[in-house]
Amino acid sequence: MATIAVIPGDGVGPEVIDEALRVMRRVSEIDGIQFDTVPYPFGAEHYLKTGELMPAGVLDEFKQMDAILLGAIGDPRVETGVLERAIIGGVRWTLDMYINLRPIKLYADYLCPLKDKKPEHIDMIFVRENTEDLYIGMGGFFKKGTADEVAIQQMIMTRKGVERAVRYAFDLTRKRGKRKKLTLIDKVNAIGAMEIWTRTFEEVGREYPDIERDHAFIDAACMWMVKNPEWFDVAVTGNMMGDIITDLGAAISGGLGIAASGNIHPGQVSMFEPIHGSAPKHAGKGLICPLAAIAAAQMMIDYLGHEAAAARLDRAITKALTSGEIRSLSTSSGIGTSRYTDIVLQHLS
Repeated sequence: MATIAVIPGDGVGPEVIDEALRVMRRVSEIDGIQFDTVPYPFGAEHYLKTGELMPAGVLDEFKQMDAILLGAIGDPRVETGVLERAIIGGVRWTLDMYINLRPIKLYADYLCPLKDKKPEHIDMIFVRENTEDLYIGMGGFFKKGTADEVAIQQMIMTRKGVERAVRYAFDLTRKRGKRKKLTLIDKVNAIGAMEIWTRTFEEVGREYPDIERDHAFIDAACMWMVKNPEWFDVAVTGNMMGDIITDLGAAISGGLGIAASGNIHPGQVSMFEPIHGSAPKHAGKGLICPLAAIAAAQMMIDYLGHEAAAARLDRAITKALTSGEIRSLSTSSGIGTSRYTDIVLQHLS
């Protein structure tokens, strides 16, 4: 039995997590997989009522779980970043979830804004280093609010952090077995310290002679993702650049309504979530598309070792999006939140 910590979070988070759990219950029935879910209240409502963000004791509890399923975090009533740093950042850093895994997959032609691009052209995975770079919060302000204000934010990259991300990416490329091509994305031509990435990529790559190695600067990679997305198989990059380019990837594959990610510590508890935000203006209306949360559950099921069940769910999502019943993932699609799930469940069965 797998024990899953469930954090529905804020805004539309509880709605999409409810739908993901519906699908997981059906997967359990079909495949005989037992999921024990443990709910946690952390988010804006809990913080505003209690002043509590993410207690250290709960993070210790998470270490005993098999996985974490997160809805969305963020609320306009709370200063931007307070909840995100404490809850999402707290889990990632404390549990050392050093890989952010972002599949970029086009399920159906009509979801892609790019001319003449089809599912066979957009099927890649991004490996984003998840615990270093500019996001660690080293920096601050001097003479804040004056004409002489100075703001500093330090980018930290370690050999350990870079190498474990690069090595994970090589192993994933080999396991994926698609084109067996791994692209390193950086900006070493402008940020000299990023030579730690190019050097590590070259050194580790010698251990993987079966994997084709490619390199792109981040600006060129963004251009090529739009112009020639079929060039990419697996890509590895740093934290900030990975955060940006994977949202571009979401846009070319149908938008945030279908994009999911995993925060991975291989072999240990890992966290899975839809990429979209909490979208508070849509909360409680039953209009939000839950497919990103369902895709996150699919990633989690695969991570837990149930590859056949995960593959079946992925096929069900594909069939739901190509059946003609769904033509849009927007809140104006005319399809209610639960109806999206109903369609997936029809094809899962």
